Amino acid sequence: MKKAIIIGAGPAGLTAAYELLNRSDEYEVVVLEESGHMGGICKTVEYKGNRMDMGGHRFFSKVDEVNEWWDNMLPMQGRPASDYKQLRVRVPLKEGGPNPSKTDRVMLTRRRVSRIFFNRKFFDYPISLKFETIANMGFFTTIQVGFSYLFSVIHKRKENSLEDFYINRFGKKLYSMFFERYTENLWGRHPSVIAPDWGSQRVKGLSILAILKDMFGKLLPGKKNRKVETSLIEEFKYPKLGPGQLWDVTAEEIISKGGKILKNHHVTGINKNSDNMITSVTVKTPEGEKTIEGDVFISSMPVKDLVHGMNDVPENMRKIAEGLPYRDYITLGVLVPKLLLQNKTKMKTISNIIPDNWVYVHDKGIEMGRFQIYNNWSPYMVADLENTVWVGLEYFCQEGDEWWKMSEEEFAKFAIKDMINLGLIKSRKDVLDYHEEKVKKAYPAYFDTYEHMDVLRDYLSAIDNLYCVGRNGQHRYNNLDHSMCTSFEAVSNILSGRKDKTNVWSVNTETGYHESK
Repeated sequence: MKKAIIIGAGPAGLTAAYELLNRSDEYEVVVLEESGHMGGICKTVEYKGNRMDMGGHRFFSKVDEVNEWWDNMLPMQGRPASDYKQLRVRVPLKEGGPNPSKTDRVMLTRRRVSRIFFNRKFFDYPISLKFETIANMGFFTTIQVGFSYLFSVIHKRKENSLEDFYINRFGKKLYSMFFERYTENLWGRHPSVIAPDWGSQRVKGLSILAILKDMFGKLLPGKKNRKVETSLIEEFKYPKLGPGQLWDVTAEEIISKGGKILKNHHVTGINKNSDNMITSVTVKTPEGEKTIEGDVFISSMPVKDLVHGMNDVPENMRKIAEGLPYRDYITLGVLVPKLLLQNKTKMKTISNIIPDNWVYVHDKGIEMGRFQIYNNWSPYMVADLENTVWVGLEYFCQEGDEWWKMSEEEFAKFAIKDMINLGLIKSRKDVLDYHEEKVKKAYPAYFDTYEHMDVLRDYLSAIDNLYCVGRNGQHRYNNLDHSMCTSFEAVSNILSGRKDKTNVWSVNTETGYHESK
C-alpha cells in the first residue's frame, strides 16, 4: 500500500483522511496532530461542563457535497420554531462529559443573529435599513450615510486596499462607523494597508445594494427560493455539543476505517530528495524525535512553518514564507448569572437573554473585538442553562505581545473590566467563574509578503507529492466548508493522478460567496 501522511487534524486534514479512506483502499493513512485535540481552531473546549467554541463556527454552505458530508456525520434534529420549547426539558448527557453517547450526535438548526454594539446600541450586522437602525443612528447621521453611499456609487475607487473595498460597497460614513476600527482591531493594521483580497474572501456579495435586494426579496412571492448572500442567511446548522463534536466523530470514523491519528506529534521537518519530492517528515513526539516516511503528503499546517521546516528551499521563497503574517487571539469564557443587556427583539430565548450568537464590539475605549453567547449556539454548551449565561470574550492579538504574556488572572481582570464598561455586568462580583484559551495563527493576514503569495504557491505546487489544504495550509481566510473543499479536490487529484493543482488552490476564488465573521 501507498502511505499518505496528513499534517494537522483540523477540518481540512481530517476531511482529507476520511475521503482517502472512504474512496480508496490503496492508501495507508496517518494523521499527525500537534495537540491532543481534534478540529484545530474548530475544536470545542470543555471547562467544568461548559463548552467553548473557538471563534464561533456556523455550519452553512452552498456546496451540496459539504452539506451531505455533514448530514452523514451528524444527522439533523430540531427546528427553530420548536427549539426553545424543547430545550427547557433537556436530556442530560451520559456521565463522562467529553465522550457523549451516539444519541447526542446530532446537528441542531439555529437562528443566525449577529449584531454590532456601538454607542451602547445594537445595530444589525450586516447593517439593515430598518426603522430601528435609523432611530439608533439619528436622522442627521442617516442622511450622511445615504449621501455618502450615493457618492461611492458614482465615484468608485480603484480597489488597492481593504479600505477602498469597503467604501465602494458601503460609503465612507458607514465604513468609518462600522468597519474601520473593528478591522484595525482585528488585524492590528489600518484597512488602508491591507490588501482587498480579505474583503473578497469574507464579504464578496455583500453591499448596500445586496441588503436592499434581500429586504425587498422577503416581501415577494416565492421568497423561500430566492438567492441569498451568505452573510444574510437566517439559519445555520450547529453540532449539539459544539463544532469539535463533528471532528471527534470524524476522527472515530477514520480510525474505524483503518486510519491512524497520532496526537502530540509536532512536524518540524519536511524532507525532500534531489527530485524535488518529499520522502519523509521529522516529528517531535512524546517518545522523542522520529522520522516518518510516506508517498503522499497533505499539509494543513501554516505555510510559514511548512517552508521553514523544508530543506533546499530557494532564499526568495523562504523570505516570502517567513514574512507571511498571522493574527492570534485569546478567548475568555466568563460565567455569570445574567447579562444586563435587555432582549428588545421579538425572539424568545431562555432566561430572556439577548438572542445573538455573537456581538461585534465597536465602542471606542473597549479593546474587546467580539463576545459570544454560548447559550445561543447550543443549549448543551452550558452546564446550568436556566441559571447561568456562558459568554466568550474575544481579543485579537499577536503571540508574545502584552496580552499574550499576561497570566490568566491578569487577563481576566482586564477583560472583565471591559464587560463592566460595556454594561454587560455591574461588577466583578457578578462573575462566577472564568477560563482562558489562546489560539495561535488563527487568522492568516493579507499584508506584508502576502502580495507574493502566488509565487510561493507556484513553488509549492511544483512539488508533485505535496498538497496544501485548508485555511493555514493555503494562507487563505477560508470558512469551514471551503477548507473542506480544498481537501475534496486534493484527494480527487491524488486518486486520479492529476498533477495540476490549480483546482485545489482555486477553491473560494469565485465571486459572490462568503460570510464575514
